[in-house]
Amino acid sequence: MNIHAYLIFDGQCAEAFRFYAEAIGGELQVMPFGDNPQCGEIAPEHRERTLHACLNRDGQLLMGSDTMPGDPYDGIKGCHISLQAEDMPQAERLYRALGVGGSVQMELQRTFWAEGFAMLTDRFGVPWMINCSGDCQV
Repeated sequence: MNIHAYLIFDGQCAEAFRFYAEAIGGELQVMPFGDNPQCGEIAPEHRERTLHACLNRDGQLLMGSDTMPGDPYDGIKGCHISLQAEDMPQAERLYRALGVGGSVQMELQRTFWAEGFAMLTDRFGVPWMINCSGDCQV
């Protein structure tokens, strides 16, 4: 069994996933609603919204989509995407990259459990935790 995060956006999914691919790395695939075989049922002005996005980094998947217009969207609440960095240079790079245009709740710093830990919310409203334990192993 695998557990993967699936994020929902309101029209910014493709932009967010391009940002994540740049910040995190990995192989990105994005399918707009217009590529759906049933796209005739979707209003032309909504066909560029994302039906499904997948960022694959070494078998670890981050997935997402946009809501359909008119569907309620209240942002992401109650969870964080947690990244376990391999080393402190990687933790620092992730922290800087994901923080561009976002807000920091906890600066990247040493804690009693980790060589480095940070909490931030990116410019798309997605909360992140970046952790690098003492030897950077889980």
